[in-house]
Amino acid sequence: MYLSIVVPCMNEEDVIPTLVARLSAAITPWCDSSEIILVDDGSTDGTWEAIQDARLLCPDVVGVRLSANRGHQIALTAGLEAATGERIMMLDADLQDPPELLGDMMSMMDQGYDVVYGRRIERQGESLFKRATAYAFYRLLNALSDVPIPRDTGDFRLVNRTTLDAVLAMPERARFIRGMFAWVGFRQIGIEYTRAPREVGETKYPFRAMLRFAVDAMTSFSTKPLKLATRLSFASLGITALMAVYVAYSLILYQTAPGWASVVLAISFFSGVQLLTLGIMGEYIGRLYVEAKNRPLYFVSEELRDTPSAALRKSA
Repeated sequence: MYLSIVVPCMNEEDVIPTLVARLSAAITPWCDSSEIILVDDGSTDGTWEAIQDARLLCPDVVGVRLSANRGHQIALTAGLEAATGERIMMLDADLQDPPELLGDMMSMMDQGYDVVYGRRIERQGESLFKRATAYAFYRLLNALSDVPIPRDTGDFRLVNRTTLDAVLAMPERARFIRGMFAWVGFRQIGIEYTRAPREVGETKYPFRAMLRFAVDAMTSFSTKPLKLATRLSFASLGITALMAVYVAYSLILYQTAPGWASVVLAISFFSGVQLLTLGIMGEYIGRLYVEAKNRPLYFVSEELRDTPSAALRKSA
């Protein structure tokens, strides 16, 4: 197999026919040695039935059904582990990332690059809040991260087998795949494109999921939040020392003023610093707890392909 395309799907029954049609057209030059892997991430609608119907019309379609919803990054990992191609493209089912860029990405990889990632220069159909938070997220992530991660990029990329095997060798539970590809290195280049509005349905990333994703990203590739907690602790101690000097000076000169506002303010400030420090430490301790369990990332309940993949054999 020369080319694999991996697409995680969560409640995407309406978009599957259009998705498969566009992907089939995109892989035409490699149709004799390609596969389209659609991963059903525990959908509650007819996504799996739509994948089955798509396979009847397009033999290149491979269906992987997870036993339960595990989240976008785990579903993408399942698809990547099921991929057998020498080159692997990944994108979301919403078709905001154009599969028609495959030809250009393949040409760039022919020049010797190991990873060709999509860089969004414009986000059509997204709210001002979504664009602003995405802009802030990537800048903050790079400010905190120990590894430079390309800005304004998602999981839309084409990678070769060597790079993919390096990423799949990383065993962590909380996965931030675009950061993992940045961490492994190799020769990488970006291709700019305009992100289109979502074709059908609603986003599967509400604000709460986006916030959790951002926390996972920042704690996966940096210990700077822990260092920030330490610095806040020292800062609070410094302010405490200054306040102690002020109180001692007031007592000596008998200039103590009745009132409670300053006391409440000081208590609130130091309580906030302590809670923030505990929260940051809790995130890292929680990650250690999850990693220590060493549970499998997912289980595959069904797979539509001629020969069962390693993912299904592992789950069995």
